[in-house]
Amino acid sequence: MLLAGTLLFAAPAIGQTTVEERSIADLQVDMARGTSSEAITHAYLARIAAMDRAGPTLRSVIAINPDALAQARASDARRRAKKALGPLDGVPILIKDNIETLDPIATTAGSLALKDNVTRRDAPVVANLRAAGAVILGKTNLSEWANIRSTNSMSGWSAIGGLVRNPYALDRTSCGSSSGSGASVAASFAAAALGTETDGSVVCPSSMNGLVGLKPTIGLVSRTHVGPISHSQDTPGPMARSVRDVAILFSAMVGADPADPATAGAGRYARDYAKGLSAGALKGVRVAVLRPDMPAAMKPVYDAALADLKKAGAVLVDVEPPKADGLSDAEFDVLKTELKADLDAYLATTPATVKTRTLDQVIAFNAANAATEMPFFGQEIFVMAAKTRGVSDAEYLGARAKSLRLAGAEGIDTMLKSAKATILVEPTYGLPWLSDSVSGDHSTGPSASEMPAVAGYPHLTVPMGLVKGLPVGLSFIATAYGDAAVIEAGYAYEQASRKRAAPRYLPVADAGRGLDGVR
Repeated sequence: MLLAGTLLFAAPAIGQTTVEERSIADLQVDMARGTSSEAITHAYLARIAAMDRAGPTLRSVIAINPDALAQARASDARRRAKKALGPLDGVPILIKDNIETLDPIATTAGSLALKDNVTRRDAPVVANLRAAGAVILGKTNLSEWANIRSTNSMSGWSAIGGLVRNPYALDRTSCGSSSGSGASVAASFAAAALGTETDGSVVCPSSMNGLVGLKPTIGLVSRTHVGPISHSQDTPGPMARSVRDVAILFSAMVGADPADPATAGAGRYARDYAKGLSAGALKGVRVAVLRPDMPAAMKPVYDAALADLKKAGAVLVDVEPPKADGLSDAEFDVLKTELKADLDAYLATTPATVKTRTLDQVIAFNAANAATEMPFFGQEIFVMAAKTRGVSDAEYLGARAKSLRLAGAEGIDTMLKSAKATILVEPTYGLPWLSDSVSGDHSTGPSASEMPAVAGYPHLTVPMGLVKGLPVGLSFIATAYGDAAVIEAGYAYEQASRKRAAPRYLPVADAGRGLDGVR
């Protein structure tokens, strides 16, 4: 019998190459000392083979890139020629499977409707990482269609990949929709990963898998060749085990893309976001603090996080949440309308092997393949989206204007102004809930994602510890293009707190004794 606290599984060492809990900087030191990128890539692949469909069976990786080892060997050749490309050269990373890569693997969004979507084209964000020397190790599982299909969905499940399991407690959600990116990086299947977010899909799985995750300002990272929900809110974002690693990945991601007009000014913000990170970055900085309702067990952890911010030199100012009546409804109206328009546009660009070329055809495919595509939940949101009237519709335009106003000018902007602060902090989410194929998601506790997602503002989550053995995160939010500010503040907090703990792959959460009584 396995006891609470028992480590369920440890991957075998691969020679002298160890990848568990290794940072990007650690891997670069290893390579500088003679360990090859090929050996590191082999070690990650062996760890995935031992733990993702065996061992704890996380189901976080949906496909391995058959070209990964060749990419690693190319990096080794550059290093031997003293032509290394920078801090990402030779570092294996994983890509959420709604982001296209030119490798010979499909981009499926988890759906059987896209199982033949081998586009052989890089999303510009992937091209940027490839140009920096990153090894594209494979694709991660996700909540199917980025969790926009059903009002009763189960985060982390896709028809192709199955259900992603949380490496801290295997019966708990990994959240979504970047579920596989969260679980895989927590389990050291790669140094870092890309996720995507429309509202919470980077920061929630980061928080619930003990990671750092950044939802960037809209317009800094290209969305071209990324399976869409909303051109107003979608963005790729980096996920890693430390703020510095997120900053390194993000530095390679930022850039203008002529095919994505929102990124026209991104070049002004291209920089090395890891350079100059300092433990003293919060000294004298005014920080607005929200104190939302949360589970009682979370309160001491949040109080400790605020104490760590003070220890780092921050000046904390409590603020009240603004009234935002109607925000969620307005956001939902926007997402439904843009889903129809944006998904139809994306599907039209896929190869001829993809037979579902409109949202209506995807709906029909799901209905015809209900046993495999809809065993647990339906497609209510898809059906609602199919009935919308387009992005020139007056009701849609009104909903977008209302949601922007409530989230931005009357939301985050007002809170920061009232505190005379540049950064807002609050708990990212509550505790990871039980994965439930009958009732779907049932989150409890706070959620920090909506306002920065709707406003298009940057949102960084950093681990603030464990509650009953489960990770919780602390959010850092700023106004548009304040990405450097949240990264710097998050780094200073991380250095003051050091609250991330590695996963133990427990069958259930380590909530303490007492479930079986005393005998």
